[in-house]
Amino acid sequence: MKTAVITGAGSGIGRAVAHNLAASGNHIVILDYSKEAGDETVQQITENGGSAETIQCDVSSTESVQTAFASISQVDILVNNAGIAAVGNVEVCTPEEMDRIYNVNVKGVYHCLHFALPKMVANGGGAIVNLASIASKVGIQDRFAYSMSKGAAHTMTLSVARDYIDKGIRCNSVCPGRVHTPFVDGFLEKNYPEDERAEMFAKLSEYQPIGRMGKPEEIAELIGFLCSDKAAFITGSAYDIDGGVTLLR
Repeated sequence: MKTAVITGAGSGIGRAVAHNLAASGNHIVILDYSKEAGDETVQQITENGGSAETIQCDVSSTESVQTAFASISQVDILVNNAGIAAVGNVEVCTPEEMDRIYNVNVKGVYHCLHFALPKMVANGGGAIVNLASIASKVGIQDRFAYSMSKGAAHTMTLSVARDYIDKGIRCNSVCPGRVHTPFVDGFLEKNYPEDERAEMFAKLSEYQPIGRMGKPEEIAELIGFLCSDKAAFITGSAYDIDGGVTLLR
């Protein structure tokens, strides 16, 4: 049984990825800031006959990630999913906000790569998928810090793919458009009165030319494929899964 480590799998895309990889027979190790949320995912997986566990982990902390990986004997698959969002252009973005986004979305990916890769090398190979974004490739209004972080996720993917191709390690990224996750619902609840949320939800959905947001399960299907042996000839690639957003740019 392979071991798949997934960050931020307590909800949203990460939870869907955990279910997908568990259904393929992998043992799931969830690294999540909220152990309670991670345990909810674990319970769902085990109730369906899968194998999973949670390790409480702050991906922005070197010590926390080092401790987490020290307790994992084998890493065959790594999915760097954990991330946070920020809204605003470069003038609005404060130094504190820039540091906050960098610490989670960039340094968090680095931390997991740094501590997972030696285990993969020792094990003779593995597969890595980093969650990038269409913001890695196109300019999105008022997403300065977030776009910076996802651009970094994309280029870290290329670097790891190049450096470890002779070690049997593949590294790819996925670039989703807007996906309907609890984050979207929370954003609407926080910023819009109840009678305006349905209209704004429709506008956010229509941003994708296909006419809706993506589903976490759809992103998970792509990630599951890239982590599988079916994708053995794929490395250093960034896959758009965006409902046609980049198609029309």
